[in-house]
Amino acid sequence: MSTGRKDINSIPRYEISRRGAFGSHKRAGAVGRDMDMTRRPRRLRRDGVRGLVSETTLNASDLIAPVFVDATTEARVPIESMPGHERVPVSEAVARVEEVLATGVEAVIVFGVPESKDERGSRAWAEDGVVQEAVRRITAETDAYVITDVCLCEYTEHGHCGVLASDARENWEERRSDPGVAGGARTGGGLTVKNDETLDLLARTAVSHVEAGADMVAPSSMADGQVGALRAALDEAGHENVPVMAYAVKYESAFYGPFRDAADGAPAFGDRRHYQMDPANGREAMRMAERDAAEGADVLMVKPALPYLDVVADVRREFDHPVAAYNVSGEYAMLKAAGEKGWLDATESAYESVLSIKRAGADLIITYFAEDIARSLP
Repeated sequence: MSTGRKDINSIPRYEISRRGAFGSHKRAGAVGRDMDMTRRPRRLRRDGVRGLVSETTLNASDLIAPVFVDATTEARVPIESMPGHERVPVSEAVARVEEVLATGVEAVIVFGVPESKDERGSRAWAEDGVVQEAVRRITAETDAYVITDVCLCEYTEHGHCGVLASDARENWEERRSDPGVAGGARTGGGLTVKNDETLDLLARTAVSHVEAGADMVAPSSMADGQVGALRAALDEAGHENVPVMAYAVKYESAFYGPFRDAADGAPAFGDRRHYQMDPANGREAMRMAERDAAEGADVLMVKPALPYLDVVADVRREFDHPVAAYNVSGEYAMLKAAGEKGWLDATESAYESVLSIKRAGADLIITYFAEDIARSLP
């Protein structure tokens, strides 16, 4: 029975002819048999032909640039943990998007930092909210394709992605201080976000974004049923032609740190382990993507990208939906930091990283390198 493995004795050996001062001689391979050198892969790695046979091509139209709009400032604020990026006031939102468009990148995803926060995140769906105001201006004055992130973490006082149970903080503090509870502070106090109550608020937020002019909405709270809730609300409001890009596979990742600085959305207590996915799980990713596809998702996203290229490839293989991948803030920050130290070429490593995301199967790539890469493309 064949095992699918090659018998080492069946692998051709080679003989190399040499001519020296004492005449020609042959240096035999392991068993002295001639190797068939008909196939020489290096033929196609030379300049001129190398590009012709390249299997993956990265274009500016593949990229989506994140834009942070901050209602608490009247001037641009550099994001310390993400060199080269800023939070911009609403008055500068159009100018910021025009900078993106000038590089050839055609799409942006907008995140908002509100002027005030409350327990339920009510500024997320306010008609005069920061994202709503920014989107109105951007869509009125530019041709950018505008996607909005739909979540509550930037808008709630507690920094979680939905409605909290009334005793969530108390339970978390109690569990954290209990030496008998496995995981200690990492337990997050159990299920702190009330899933079904959160769905209504996410739906209201999505509708408000679309009515302000958003071209696509992207629910990221990881609430069960979020795609179906948004799809139903959008259809009921007459926005049946607006697509939903689902954060279908969103892991609870250490690579999100700089983003939480940028969007002012870190949890005030606990963590997001009870609603974001376990990094150990791959099969669960397929179930999540299948669920969101069934609920009406038009695009399926994997986040983060680089540590989960296997998952990007699996989603690409199993579903015929467009696949997005989010090259997140931590992935950006570590390459930038290494580049600043002179340990690697930040431009080349950024291009290689994002190219690998496309090679794995992503059709759309959200990346903080979008402008840098677009400028470097021929």
